[in-house]
Amino acid sequence: MSKPTRKRSSDTLLSGDVTGWLVLAASPTFASMAWISANDMQARICASPSGALPISDMAFMYLLMTLFHLPPWLKLASAYWRQCPSPKTRGD
Repeated sequence: MSKPTRKRSSDTLLSGDVTGWLVLAASPTFASMAWISANDMQARICASPSGALPISDMAFMYLLMTLFHLPPWLKLASAYWRQCPSPKTRGD
């Protein structure tokens, strides 16, 4: 008999495994790095005139990385909202 494969789902993100927490840590880390990079005063002083974007290239890259690593948070939120009981409405 073959051993059943374990499918990675939002339940494993809720468990205590390190990988699940590391996956969840990526997006906020990149978001904070984008914020720091966008607010870096030394970069504003030394940078050439801004191009099409009002933020630096590094801040833009960090924002893209934030969006790229956002799906685990969306899966976690989706699992949370599926488990929440819907409010019961009473008829008149």
